[in-house]
Amino acid sequence: MLLKLFLAFTLIPITELYLLIKIGHYLGAFTTILIVIITGFLGAFLAKLQGIRSMMRIRESMSRGQMPAEEMVDAMLIFMAGIVLLTPGLITDIAGLLILMPAPRLWFKRWLRRKFDQWIAENRVHMIRP
Repeated sequence: MLLKLFLAFTLIPITELYLLIKIGHYLGAFTTILIVIITGFLGAFLAKLQGIRSMMRIRESMSRGQMPAEEMVDAMLIFMAGIVLLTPGLITDIAGLLILMPAPRLWFKRWLRRKFDQWIAENRVHMIRP
């Protein structure tokens, strides 16, 4: 796990920096910085919009007396997308924007569910039972 975190915190920024330098070489520094700023603002707007929608769905589920599990996962993913969008870079911005879109987020939720089920089957996660 430590190796994965180390690689994530070193390889991703290095790749982002390399990509920004390459794009800056072709488009110019100002245009590259402008692209990063625009994707950041677009991401912040979409994260706020999706977050509000998610909170409304959570509130509706709770008012019907249902557990808003699916909506909570959506809210967590939207929050994660917002954090990823705060990081300057194009790869993280693309990843964050994809998570904010409902269709790719659904795919990601399904992948997370399979992963979580796999962890439970391997006894890596213990369920708390009342």
